Parts: sequence; structure tokens; C-alpha cells
Amino acid sequence: MPPNTTNVPTPESVTRILGIAPYEGMKNIMETLADKRSDISLDVYVGDLHQGVDIVRRNRHADYDVIVSRGGTAQLISAVTQIPVVEVGFSGYDILRVIKLSENYTKRHAIVGFPNITSNARLLCSLLQYDIDIFTIYSPEEVSQTLSDLKERGYEMVLCDVIANTTAKRLGLNALLITSGAESITTAFDQAVKLKKDYYSLQSEKRFFRDILMGGNDEIIVLKENGELFFSTVSEEQLPELFEQLRKDLPSFLDKRTHKFFKNLNGTLYSFKSRYLSFSGEQYAAFYYSSSFVPFAISKYGIQYTNLKDAEDQFFNSFFSLTNSNSTIRATVENINQANVPVMVCGEAGAGKEQVAQIIYSQSRLSKNPLITVNCPLLNERSWNFLINHYNSPFTDNDNTIYFKDINALSKERRSHLLSVIIDTNLYRRNRIILSCCCPMGQGLPPEAMEFVNLLSCVMLHLPPLREHTGEIPALTSLYLNMLNTSMENQVIGLEPDALKLLQEYNWPYNYTQFKRILNELALAASTPYIQAESVEALLREEQKPQNQEPPPTAVLKDGYYPLDLTRPLNDITQEIIQIVLNEMNGNQSATAKRLGIGRSTLWRYLK
Repeated sequence: MPPNTTNVPTPESVTRILGIAPYEGMKNIMETLADKRSDISLDVYVGDLHQGVDIVRRNRHADYDVIVSRGGTAQLISAVTQIPVVEVGFSGYDILRVIKLSENYTKRHAIVGFPNITSNARLLCSLLQYDIDIFTIYSPEEVSQTLSDLKERGYEMVLCDVIANTTAKRLGLNALLITSGAESITTAFDQAVKLKKDYYSLQSEKRFFRDILMGGNDEIIVLKENGELFFSTVSEEQLPELFEQLRKDLPSFLDKRTHKFFKNLNGTLYSFKSRYLSFSGEQYAAFYYSSSFVPFAISKYGIQYTNLKDAEDQFFNSFFSLTNSNSTIRATVENINQANVPVMVCGEAGAGKEQVAQIIYSQSRLSKNPLITVNCPLLNERSWNFLINHYNSPFTDNDNTIYFKDINALSKERRSHLLSVIIDTNLYRRNRIILSCCCPMGQGLPPEAMEFVNLLSCVMLHLPPLREHTGEIPALTSLYLNMLNTSMENQVIGLEPDALKLLQEYNWPYNYTQFKRILNELALAASTPYIQAESVEALLREEQKPQNQEPPPTAVLKDGYYPLDLTRPLNDITQEIIQIVLNEMNGNQSATAKRLGIGRSTLWRYLK
């Protein structure tokens, strides 16, 4: 039958100790205790002070884990070796034993020793009410002088350690040696075993860190399973924000062996790779990141990476989040997100298409992965090639949300190419696809967008223009002015009734984006608590001026009349009549409205 090796200690579990005993009795105790233990292997020699140092030097090539010695000998050994040294201490029992031995000695005696002896001696003498003089020495050089002084003062015996014991005998003083008992030596052996285990733990940890560093040359952050920071190569300035972001997302990483994701923090894009690691029975997530994996400035060339927190912050800090229609949109989005279908968001310029895309993303099951916005009007040749051909393109990744903003801005060739890539690479099945298209005022989805809708089976989400929700304008105005008051010196209470009416009667061709800009300008320019109608009228008049266009032709007076082409549509004829009267009134809109018998706001709508 083979021997039972279940309890046989392995070399890694046995601590090899070199013992240096200052006297023979301590050597005997060390050997006796070591024989009873299976976790240590002991070689012990007798040698005090420099003798102990010589023993260590002679054994410097032996493979000892720890050296165990006592007092001044241990201190001298520590200075000449890199092997850890454990010092056998003086316990209260050790000192109490020698004090009890001195009780029958009637002549004058004292305790002499280093602080580790005298501090314990003072405590014991105080507790047990022993009247013994105690003298502390701080270096071996003080021993001879201290003992000579005591002899001259009439002391005949000292209670001391080995150093003082030898000197006392040479000076003719009696000495009781404070010996280390089995309790103190056992404690030292336990410390030696723990020191060995800690050393091997450090070696194991060293190998663990080596495995971590094998992830690449990027910066590294390692988190424990409970979110505690374990290791980092990141600067103190960057660490807090990165650590907080990763800690929040940690649960989604621990169940993946590897994972790739992006973070956009303060305008900087971080590319992360995570690894799932185990060490000493605990789980860790190691994150390797760089901030320059894309070969050009992301936001400048139409590609932007956003995480959930940023998307939510952008939405809730946007003007669109204040609208009443937002609640209806969110309910619709909740229904849409029940399936991972492509979505087409359409509406006029400034109607909130990008904000709706952020809602769709933030409420979807993929919200823990990046939102990648492809801003089609901003794409140049370089960024287009990156999207289509680069190995690090977001098109090569999975389980992200990709938002194609204003696809109608792409050329016909690029639209066809993009649609082909989306279908042929299964991009719309591997990721969540959101598209948006800007519709001309008063018109539906253009044909170029319908091609995407039909071939990708998109769910349509149409955003109504602001002019269909003018009833919201008073509430929107109050909410937004209150928001502005938190950042302005002048505090605006609201608008005069006529000023508010002018805003409600305006056509708002650029919807919420234009409305927000107008309110900003009015609030910043306001010199009174209430924004006045004259200010609104003047600003809206500027909005109505054609931008970068030739002025409309003006009818010429002939035979006392302005000839009109009655074959044109009624709206064109009306516009010409209004322009004629406006010219006659030298551009005075109030006088023009009065002359035509219409309201001032009606005149503005016709002019627009």
C-alpha cells in the first residue's frame, strides 16, 4: 500500500529557519519546540552578538526562509543579511520569572536592559508592587558604563539580558539572566511561519500582476468584485472620475471573460478592454485603456461615443426635456424598445430628433454599452473611410447603439453604400440602429429616407413641429427662464402678455432649437424683470429677414397702379401686395398692418 501523503507537508508549506541562540538553554528549547511542529525545519546554533553574525555569514548560501534570534544579536544580524529576521521577544512571563527568582536576594539589586525589557518590567513592578530599581540602556556601548556606575553605588546584582550578563560578571557583579521561555520562542516561530506565507503570497501576487500587465502597454485599473480599487497605473488627477465610472458599470463586466467598450469623459474618448481574473479565491476585473485609439479627432469629424450617464445628462439638460410631448415620446419609446428593431426618427429641423435618439438608447437593454453617433453632415472623406474600412470602426463591434444622424445629408452614392454595409454585414442585427432624417417644413419623409425604412423594416417615430404645440409655449418659457436664472446676473420673471402672444403666433421654422436661442437672446438683453413686447417684435423681425438671399423683386408703379400677375397662386399675390404696402410705409410694420386691416402678428406670418 502506498504511504498516505495527505498530511505530508510540501516544501512550499515548510518554513526553513536558521536559529541563533545567545545561550545553550535557548537552543535546547528551540529544538524541542521545532521537533513538535511539521510546518518548520530548524537549524540552530549558539552564538552571541558578533558570534551570531559570523554564523549567519557562514550560512549565507543555505536556503533559509527566516532567521530567528534574540535581543542585540538579532539587531546585528539584521544589518548584514537580506533574509528576514524575527526577534524572540521578552514576554511578561519571562521577566516575571526572573523577578520571582530575585525575591530571596536581600542585597541591593536592579533590572538593567533595553526598552523592550524595562518597559515590561516597570509595568509588572507597578502591578505587583515590587520595589526594584530599573535602568534603561539604549545601545551596547552604554552597558559597561551603566553597570560600573551601579557597582559604585552599592548594587551587587543585576537582572539583565545576555549582553549585560557577560559584562556584569566581568565587573564582579552577580547577574540573573532574563531567559526566553517556550511561550516567547513559540510566538517567534509563529511569526516566522507567517512571514514565509506572506512572502509566498507576495510572490504569487507578483505573478498575478505579471498576468495583469500582459494585457498591453495601456493604462490599467483593477477592481475587486465588490468595487474596491485593487491596482492602478493611472495618475491621481484622472483616477477618481475613471474609477467611479468603472465601479458603477462593474456588475456588467464580471460575467464576461473579455469585453470592449468606450467612455467619453470631459470630451476625451477612452477605449477600454476588460479581462475577468481570479486570484486567491477572489474575482477581479482588469481594465486596460487608451485615449487615442481612433486616428483623428472624433467629435470634429462626425463620430462621437457616449455612455449612458452622458446621454442622460445631455437629454435632461436639453430644452426638449422640458416639453409636455416628452412624456408621450417616452411612452412610445418604451414600447419600441421591447424589440431590438431599427428606428427612424423624423421631423423638421430643431424638433428634437437627437434627444429622442438618446431616450431610445438610455431605455434600451444595450444602455450599458456605448451610444455611437454618426453625424452624417459632418463626415469627411477620412472619417467615412474609417467607418467603412478601419478595423477599429464601430461597425466591427457588437451590442452597441449606432445613431445615424440626418442621413439625408449623405450623397446618393454614400447612402447606397451605407445601406449596403448595414444589410450585408448584419450591422442592424448585431447592434441597435437608430436613424434620423430632417423633413422639410410641412412635408413628410423624403424618398432617400424611405429607402432605409423599407429595407431595414424601421419603426417610424415622427416628431411634431413646435407650431403644432404653441399651447406649450407659456409653460416652456417659464421653465426655461427659470433654468437661465441660475446662470445669469439679471433675473427675468417672465414675458409681458403681448410678448408671450407674439411668441405663440410665430411660425418657428427651426422649432425648439430656434425657440431656445430666441429665449436666450431675450433673457440676456432684458433690462427689466419682464421681457417686453418691443424686444420680442424686434428680434422676430430679424429672424424673418432672408439669410444669404437676394431681396424679392418689388413691383413698379405704372399709370398710378401696381400691375399684378393674377396667374400666380393667391399666396404669391398676397405676398407681393404686402411687400408693396410695406415699401410705401417705409418698412413700418405697424403702419402696414393698419393700412391692410390685419393684425401685426398676421402680417409677420405673411412676411415669413
